[in-house]
Amino acid sequence: AGAMLIMWIGELMSEFGIGNGVSLIIFAGIVSRIPTEISQLLFTFDVSQVPLFLVFLALGVLTIAGVVVVTESERPIPVTYAKRVRGMKMYGGGSTYLPLRVNQAGVIPIIFALSILLFPQMIGNFLASSSNAVLLKISHALVSFSQTNWLYAVLYFILVFLFTYFYTAVTFDPEALSTNLQKNGAFIPGIRPGPSTAAYISKVLSRITLLGAVFLGVIAVLPLIVRALSGITAIALGGTALLIVVSVLLDLIKKIDAQISMREY
Repeated sequence: AGAMLIMWIGELMSEFGIGNGVSLIIFAGIVSRIPTEISQLLFTFDVSQVPLFLVFLALGVLTIAGVVVVTESERPIPVTYAKRVRGMKMYGGGSTYLPLRVNQAGVIPIIFALSILLFPQMIGNFLASSSNAVLLKISHALVSFSQTNWLYAVLYFILVFLFTYFYTAVTFDPEALSTNLQKNGAFIPGIRPGPSTAAYISKVLSRITLLGAVFLGVIAVLPLIVRALSGITAIALGGTALLIVVSVLLDLIKKIDAQISMREY
């Protein structure tokens, strides 16, 4: 019931407000935890760890900058429209570009990977109430497979990497895009329309998806690496939270700019 209420409120915010309502609610929930984490950090503050905290802060700023750059980065593919003669007039002949985003999958691969990695822990917690010694050992092994384990981090990175390619392949169809370009009289200079265009788009998409997959994998395991090396647990650079916050802010800024432009004209 609570989830349905939140979704309903989010839909109302999307309809009568600016931006995606559900995303804004998630954004507010993430940001609301910052004061609590800062208070925990101050409570355990040690003067001898000031250089470590400064390094941690610099790493956080660089990570946010990297998220912004990769989120907004795209690979433009030039597209030219063929000239058409209708009557005594000539139409078409213009040029544009097809933007392929580096982070085509967004935050979805991280969410998928977390869902799979949480499943063994759920089974372990369920078996913890058993009186059987074998089941208790299995439960202990599954529960201990947590975020403090380096194997967990490696598996986390691999899953995020694979899910990035999987989600991109599911949501982006080069064949359909090539067909639409051909129907509209558009083509990529130097590439034959049809299957050759689809193959070229797939090749470019695979290259930039590699960068996006590695980036998402690093962002996902970065909190685990920071906690393992520094011992700081009060504030962690949550990859999923960071991507959601940055994505929502960028989307909100764009929509506010669009509203301002509409009012001016």
